[in-house]
Amino acid sequence: MVLLGFCKYLHRCCQRSVLLVVARRQWSTSSASPPPLHRRLLLFLTQRFYDVEMLLRWRSQAKRSQLQKKNVYYSYTQRFYGPDIASAYYILSLKGGFRYVGQSEWFRTNQRGKFSWDFLNHKNTPIEEADMSYTIINYTGLENLERQRSLRTLKLKGCPEVDDWFLARLHLFQDSLEELDISHCPRITTGGLAALRNLKGLKHLNVSSLPGISNPGLVIILLEEMLPQCQITANGYDHNLRKVEEEEEEQMQRQR
Repeated sequence: MVLLGFCKYLHRCCQRSVLLVVARRQWSTSSASPPPLHRRLLLFLTQRFYDVEMLLRWRSQAKRSQLQKKNVYYSYTQRFYGPDIASAYYILSLKGGFRYVGQSEWFRTNQRGKFSWDFLNHKNTPIEEADMSYTIINYTGLENLERQRSLRTLKLKGCPEVDDWFLARLHLFQDSLEELDISHCPRITTGGLAALRNLKGLKHLNVSSLPGISNPGLVIILLEEMLPQCQITANGYDHNLRKVEEEEEEQMQRQR
């Protein structure tokens, strides 16, 4: 689909190039004077606008296709190697890192995105900690981790595709998850944080610098009430609750 769109774009560019060449020949061979400069300038800008628009559209389609490909369900790997190896391979393919239960060694990718295949030696060993920070993991890709019921730590710092739907699906780990980092995730809103009430075993939660959160002071108080046993880290906000109360009073006065 993406290749077809790119081919159409190239075909369209070639057609426009031919038309420009023919038009220039007509202007040079005919006795009539060429169009005024401002008309030629408008024609040039119009053609370039559509070319750039088509290129941006093709780039957006390619990005969505790559995102879907990276987060596809690893059913083949799971069928032949088991769910633990499939989850490990998915994490490494997104340039993340993980640690098996009972192991001190972390498996990570290097700067070139390469990784050691030694993780294949732990076929029936579940994953205890996973670091997916700054990866493109999304709601669909989370299916590759759903059978990791021993997962205690999940770090999702700065993940651009982690949203409210993603948080709602974390109930799969409600019996094991103890530490969750969702800081700097731009698509998380206040409504999505409400889904974390299912994680009753959570001990550490990092919700720092979430741009989609309104009234962070009140949100943090609600999180502390939902998860009383959890230590919540929330940096990068203005925690002035008096300002929030003043805004609420102003709204009540306006309604009156």
